Amino acid sequence: MRRGVAGTGPIRSKALVLYEGTQTPHRSCGISLAEAFGRPTAPYQSLRRGGITGHGTCGAIVAGQLLLGEFLGDPDPTGAVTPALVEASKQYQRRVEEELDRGSSPDLVCNSMTQPHGDFKGPQRHAFCTNVVAQVAQLVDETLREHGLEVQTGPLTLNDGRKFDPS
Repeated sequence: MRRGVAGTGPIRSKALVLYEGTQTPHRSCGISLAEAFGRPTAPYQSLRRGGITGHGTCGAIVAGQLLLGEFLGDPDPTGAVTPALVEASKQYQRRVEEELDRGSSPDLVCNSMTQPHGDFKGPQRHAFCTNVVAQVAQLVDETLREHGLEVQTGPLTLNDGRKFDPS
C-alpha cells in the first residue's frame, strides 16, 4: 500500500507552486524541482514528460535522482561514487517505490502514470503531476537531511509581484 509523502516543507511548497503554475508561470516537473533546490535548470528540460516522449521514467523521479547526485556526488568527474550517494540513492528508490502515489500505474513510466488521468494538458493530469512533483521534492529533501545536508530555498516572485517565501 502506498502511503504518500506526509508533511510539508519549504522545498516541497516551492516545487508545488512552481509546477502548479497558478501563482507563477508553470514550469515542467524537472525544472520545478531543480529550481526549488536552487540548481541550474537547463539540463532538467529534457525530463519534461518522461524524456519528452512520455515513454521514459517520470521526469520528476529522474530529477530526484539527479539532485541527489548533485548534492552528494563527488565533484571530481573521475572520482568514485561516494558512499553517501550510494546510500541516498538506495533510500530514495526504496521510498519512491513504497510511498510515491503513482495512481493505478504498474510502473514509473510517464505515459503509464498519466494516462488514467485523461488528456495530458487536462486539469486531472495536471493535478496528479503537481502532487507527484511535491512528493518527490519532499522525498529528496528528507533524504538529503538524513545525510546531513539541509538545502535552503529562497523566495519566489509571484505573478502579482508579491514574494513567496516558503521557509
